[in-house]
Amino acid sequence: MTGTARLRILILDDEPVMLAVLERMLANLGFEDVVAFERGASALEWLRSSGGAVDLVLLDLNMPEMDGVEFLRRLVEIRYEGGVILASGEDETIQQAAVNLVRAHRIVALGHLHKPVQPDALAALIGRWQPGVAPDSRRATRSYSAEDVERAIGNRELVNHYQPKVSVATGALVGVETLVRWLHPGDGLVFPDRFIGVAEEHGHIDALTEVVIGQAIDQARAWRQSGLPLQVSVNVSMENLMTLVFPDRLERLAAGANVPASDLILEVTESRLMSNIVTALDVLTRLRLKRFRLSIDDFGTGHSSLAQLRDIPFDELKVDRGFVHGAVNSEKKRAICEASLSLARQLGIQVVAEGVENAEDWRYLREHGCDLAQGYFIGRPMPGSDLPRWLKTWDARVARGL
Repeated sequence: MTGTARLRILILDDEPVMLAVLERMLANLGFEDVVAFERGASALEWLRSSGGAVDLVLLDLNMPEMDGVEFLRRLVEIRYEGGVILASGEDETIQQAAVNLVRAHRIVALGHLHKPVQPDALAALIGRWQPGVAPDSRRATRSYSAEDVERAIGNRELVNHYQPKVSVATGALVGVETLVRWLHPGDGLVFPDRFIGVAEEHGHIDALTEVVIGQAIDQARAWRQSGLPLQVSVNVSMENLMTLVFPDRLERLAAGANVPASDLILEVTESRLMSNIVTALDVLTRLRLKRFRLSIDDFGTGHSSLAQLRDIPFDELKVDRGFVHGAVNSEKKRAICEASLSLARQLGIQVVAEGVENAEDWRYLREHGCDLAQGYFIGRPMPGSDLPRWLKTWDARVARGL
């Protein structure tokens, strides 16, 4: 507890006995800077007067006057930047929904505890806190204009990182997912959520995608020449699928690099409704005719649904990390994950599990016959030049049984 013992913790629970128990539990764990409140209004008043200088909030859900859900909303209003742990007697479904709400508010959710709270479980959740790491949406962040993005494309400031995809059965490296980054001359590494939407809204997404795919194909050629033939996945925007010449451009890029079209997987995430279903089907069908592979990304979220599996010739289904990580401990996640695996088998397409973050996730997928997996347990996104070094380390882990 040495790294977190200096944390200031606020407890909010309407039961005086529970407050006393939690205060004593925290004291026994070495946490002395603790404030406790029975009413949400009092806690908020103290937070405002103290400048919100709290690292963690330990929060009950079902309280009179102001319940935990409303209190979370108030935390957003006062721009709270710490973490939250829920401690409640509510059932798993409600607690998990509340955790999802915390994250939707862009507050760090460390997890939830069932009452009566156990000291070891509390200590484990507090141990997840990373001092100095605050939710990125609450701090002032720079926004980028269409001109900024256009300039980044023209100045070749976009770089690709690659996350490994491995066989769950054998551990063998099968491919990578391409994840674009912007190496901004002043702001450092900028992640795609900051600029992809701008590119889509202002007509720069085709140029951006062509740069990303071009770099990915060149990297695939370099790996192939070094004896490492890999399938390379690239995310494509729905806006790309509104461009009828997109398949021809892609074919020329692959042929120019002498990379088989079948080595390139295009991951389609329908985060927005297709503006023209006819054009999208035209483009997707021609891509498959040219032997490029298609993957439905983040399956089960947004507009990625059974209708796409029915209408579009996908080769691969990617199960969203929200259904994979922690599935072994969640009845709902297990049901959705296993249904997705079964559906993919019946359709004869490959299934990839995203968000594999620990050995528990890995073992669960092995037991249920998942084809491929990716996630931090396996490897984080990395520059292409780092992949051979990662592979040596990964192969050694596989040989040791992970």
